[in-house]
Amino acid sequence: MSRYLSARDIDWPLLLIVLLICAVGVLQIYSATRGTESHNAWWKQILYVAGGLLLMWLILPLDYHAMLHHIPAMYILSLVALLGTYVVGESVFGSRRWIPLYGGFHFQVSEFVKLVIILLVARYLTDLRTEELDIREMLKLAGLVLLPAGLVLKQPDLGTALTYIAVLVVGAFLAGLHWKYVAVIALAGVLVLPVGWHFLKDYQKTRLVNFLNPEQDPQGAGYQLIQSQTAIGSGGMFGKGVTKGTQAQLHFLPVPYKDFIFSAFAEEHGFLGVGLMLALYFVMIMRIVQNAQTAPERSGMYICMGVAALLLAHILINIGMVAGLMPVTGIPLPFMSAGGSSIWTSFLALGLVNNVRLRRFVN
Repeated sequence: MSRYLSARDIDWPLLLIVLLICAVGVLQIYSATRGTESHNAWWKQILYVAGGLLLMWLILPLDYHAMLHHIPAMYILSLVALLGTYVVGESVFGSRRWIPLYGGFHFQVSEFVKLVIILLVARYLTDLRTEELDIREMLKLAGLVLLPAGLVLKQPDLGTALTYIAVLVVGAFLAGLHWKYVAVIALAGVLVLPVGWHFLKDYQKTRLVNFLNPEQDPQGAGYQLIQSQTAIGSGGMFGKGVTKGTQAQLHFLPVPYKDFIFSAFAEEHGFLGVGLMLALYFVMIMRIVQNAQTAPERSGMYICMGVAALLLAHILINIGMVAGLMPVTGIPLPFMSAGGSSIWTSFLALGLVNNVRLRRFVN
């Protein structure tokens, strides 16, 4: 690390909170996969977390201003990589999102594109040098973000595409987009919804229809949601205890160590455990926002708030999905769900936040 930077200036409380969430995630993965073919997922998750910490450390010496300078090339490379997923990607559960690697590992390009979107929005809005975002500039930026979002939606991966848009919306709000433009864009979005319906896959349409009334197809499209809500409700106040959740242990709950890990956690730790976990996530987001407030300039502020928007979108969509407040869409819970690409992207995002933080102390 540069002689101008010191490890003492890293946001250690933020990192401690994240590692605590990761530890809970590893424990929950162990509980959810005990006695199954995926019983070794918990120690793989430990390796993923260790790799994420290494990636976070490696990104710290790289000045984020230099990253912003190279964002055009990174953006084009991201588009090429997303297109490449259609050529060499492996189809899993009807989605072509992963590129197979050696040893059974898979690389999800769309996860790492999230970081490019954060940097893209930060550079674009910083270069405008204005206190109020013009509607024409907003539409240009929206086009840049919606292009990769459209490619991801085509995989199909609605959840990840929504996180790209969340970064765009928060950036536009901070850049001073006038409320009347917000109203026009919102109205346009509502009018476009019927058109967008025709671009959804059949199973996505079924999920949207059944999320309001999952009981109409309890053994089909409504199964995941019903089992998830049953798991959450059966946890009670204090939960059933680690490895004692019936929905996960008896394999009623689908993928309880990935997208539905929060349901399995709620069943085993109850309302009290859920409250504590949500408190940890809240403090995590607030620490990132605090780093945005103390950023040395606007680009750093946009980066930190982009990370906050990304992680918050993940949390709200995932928990809303498993609780039946949103349609089911495949999106991991940050730092808890099993999976290397998600963990590494989240730690790299933390690296960006600390990268901005460290530059406050550079003379």
